[in-house]
Amino acid sequence: MSQELQVLVISAASIGFFHTLLGPDHYLPFIMIGKAREWKLGKVLGLTILCGIGHILSSVIVGLVGIALELQVEKLNWFESFRGNLAAWALIAFGLLYALWGIRRWYKKHRHSHVDDIENSKNITPWVLFIIFALGPCEPLIPILMYPAAIESAGALVMVTSIFGLTTLLTMTGAVLAVSYGLSFVNLKRFENLGHPIAGFVIFLSGLAIQVLGL
Repeated sequence: MSQELQVLVISAASIGFFHTLLGPDHYLPFIMIGKAREWKLGKVLGLTILCGIGHILSSVIVGLVGIALELQVEKLNWFESFRGNLAAWALIAFGLLYALWGIRRWYKKHRHSHVDDIENSKNITPWVLFIIFALGPCEPLIPILMYPAAIESAGALVMVTSIFGLTTLLTMTGAVLAVSYGLSFVNLKRFENLGHPIAGFVIFLSGLAIQVLGL
């Protein structure tokens, strides 16, 4: 293994870890939705992994197309930036709409009305999250890792991309596990009726953090 490839491998693991850990949108939406809907941890982790795979694969496909067509990295950076803005606004909109839906549901439940829209929402929510995550790019993957690795060899490209993807998925699931475990020690009984509005508001803030702070 050449020194350049060693640097790329270490960079892939460290960037995958810190990029994911410092971006709360990579794990908070799953934790909050899971808590609000009282999902088992296995289901939350399954959705996290599914969305993570979609998140990584979308950028891998874009990067491979760019390498195959010998496109300049600046063009792909523009496209990835556009996708990132779109995904951030989609997460903001989803969080806001989910919070408003939760408030409406809480109000109807508080008034002892029959709530009949929860099942449809349960079916739609995971797919909405998957689409948003598949739309969102892994910003450092293409310019910092894939393009330099492709110069080394096809094997280096596969290795570096795989390490980045695996590290990202492990960090996402690890963060979900750690935060969920921590929340199990917190008494949230008083907020259980407001689980959906709180979840929507946290998701809204996660999307806002991406858009404003660039996390």
